[in-house]
Amino acid sequence: MPLTVTDLRKDYPTRSGPLAVLAGVSLTLADGDAVAIMGPSGSGKSTLLHILGTLDRPTAGTVTLDGQDPFAFDDAGLAKFRNERIGFVFQDHHLLPQFNVLENVLIPTLVNPHRDAVALEAAARQLLDRVGLGSRLDHRPAELSGGERQRVALARALVQKPKLVLADEPTGNLDRKNAHAVGELLLDLHRQQGTILIAVTHSAELAGVFPRRLEMNDGRLEGGA
Repeated sequence: MPLTVTDLRKDYPTRSGPLAVLAGVSLTLADGDAVAIMGPSGSGKSTLLHILGTLDRPTAGTVTLDGQDPFAFDDAGLAKFRNERIGFVFQDHHLLPQFNVLENVLIPTLVNPHRDAVALEAAARQLLDRVGLGSRLDHRPAELSGGERQRVALARALVQKPKLVLADEPTGNLDRKNAHAVGELLLDLHRQQGTILIAVTHSAELAGVFPRRLEMNDGRLEGGA
C-alpha cells in the first residue's frame, strides 16, 4: 500500500512515568483513499497527524509512504521528503500577510532550486481558479474572508501534487456555510489529484462527507487496520 502505518506508538515522559499518547496504531491507505478521523480531545488524533506529516517522530512503530521510511532520512532529507510528498491544511490557514494570494500558494515550491517556476505558477493559477479565487491573485490575506483564506491554504497544500494530504480541523474556524464549501472543495481536489487524504476533525458534518470514518480513543484507532 502507498501508505502503511504499523503499530505506531508515541510516549511522552512525565514525572510518574511514560504517558502513552499513541498505543499501537495501524493503518493502510491506497492512492485515492480519503479518511476522516474523529475522537475526543486528547485521544491522540493530532499526534498521529504530526507523525504522519513527519513533524514529530514516533517512539516505536513504522510509517512508509510509497515504500520509503521518512524517518530513515537525515534532517535535510526528511525536510525534502516532507516538502515534496506531503501537503498540510491546518485549522489556522498560516498564510503570510505580506504576500499576495498567488505568492502564498507558491511558497512551498521555493525551497527547490530545480523547480520549474513557469509550470508551478501555471499549476497555482489553475488551483486558484478551481477554488474560485482566480480573480483575487493580487489580494493579500487581510483582504480575504476566512473561507477565502482557507481556500488559498487548500491550493497551497496541493500545488506540488503531494502523495499525502493531511488536514487538521480544516473547517474548525469557519461558519457552517464556509465549512461546508471548504470541505467539499477539499474532497473534490483530492479526487482530482488522486491523493491520499487524512482529515482530523471534531465536525460530524465534515466527517460525514468522507467515504471512510475512523474513531480515535485512548491512543488507538478503531477500524483502522
